Amino acid sequence: MADGVGKRRSAVLGVLLLLAAVALPAQAVAAAPGEPTCAVRDSRLTELSGMVATDDGYVMINDGAENEARRRIFFLDRDCAVVRAVPYPTRPLDTEDLAVGADGTVWVADVGDNDRSRETIAVWKLAPGADRPVLHRMRYPDGPHDAEAMLVTGDGRPVVVTKFSANLYAPTGELRPGATVPLAKVGQVKLPASTTSNPYGLLGRSVITGAATAPDGRRVVLRTYADAFEFDVAGGDVIAALTGGTPRATPLPDEPQGESISYSPDGRALLTVSETAGQPAGTRPTVLRYPLAAPAPSGSPARTPEPTGATPVQRSAERADRDISVVSGAAMAAGALGVLLIVVALVARARRRTTPGK
Repeated sequence: MADGVGKRRSAVLGVLLLLAAVALPAQAVAAAPGEPTCAVRDSRLTELSGMVATDDGYVMINDGAENEARRRIFFLDRDCAVVRAVPYPTRPLDTEDLAVGADGTVWVADVGDNDRSRETIAVWKLAPGADRPVLHRMRYPDGPHDAEAMLVTGDGRPVVVTKFSANLYAPTGELRPGATVPLAKVGQVKLPASTTSNPYGLLGRSVITGAATAPDGRRVVLRTYADAFEFDVAGGDVIAALTGGTPRATPLPDEPQGESISYSPDGRALLTVSETAGQPAGTRPTVLRYPLAAPAPSGSPARTPEPTGATPVQRSAERADRDISVVSGAAMAAGALGVLLIVVALVARARRRTTPGK
């Protein structure tokens, strides 16, 4: 990644990958890769963190970028060519996910917080035909969290899903420009266990990096670096679906850094796109299509790879949410200490070789 936020995220992911490799070797599953739909060739779109598919093409955003030209809401055609780029009136901090309401309003989730240091998070709302999005601030009730996923309910209520603990937060009142609205914790998601191969191993199968709502509002999906988990929504109650439903799993194997997900406009497939900053030169972000199986009939059990409920992976992820900065610091300190000990041993060995009588 090109910016400070990206570098910190890369460091954190590196630590997570190391921990996952030590805790449990990655287990591959027989899962089909997504079908390429189109490749994004605009050089401003390499740190993709959010995507929504529309009838005309796509809406995409980067995460927080140092390069001012990348801080835009990008509209693309069906061939993934940029046709419009809307700037923010002030600099966003860390934009991570997207949603489009039934009225065409674009919602941008400015909720990323790798250091867990933000006093507030925000959503930007871009009305149809507007040339600038409007900022709406929110505050967690229990301190900062890192989040990369957001859903918008049918009545226009954003639901933020935290990355490591899968906690759900929603505003306690109507969002207003210039005001900070308190959030309330409204539940927690329990994802099934997974063995899907991905670049980040064990923890890559549990951290939540994106979310989307089906065009008809009857399904929602959460994704990790490895899988997509689709929940049926009854009566428009997204919270009840996420906290009490049994999801259907769609493996998303070996995506480079999958943080974006959307339903296709007809609702028959899931679409994803990966961030490519840090990938080999010439790698283009590519929209991938994963066909969906028909939902289970009412009253029938949904398809899932494992029984739901708290798993050791999720408990580990919850601890990571609290302690990731400590782990990162400890890892760096341990590495520095190891190098120092090696240097001391080499110096001592050289001295023994040059001391008379030795």
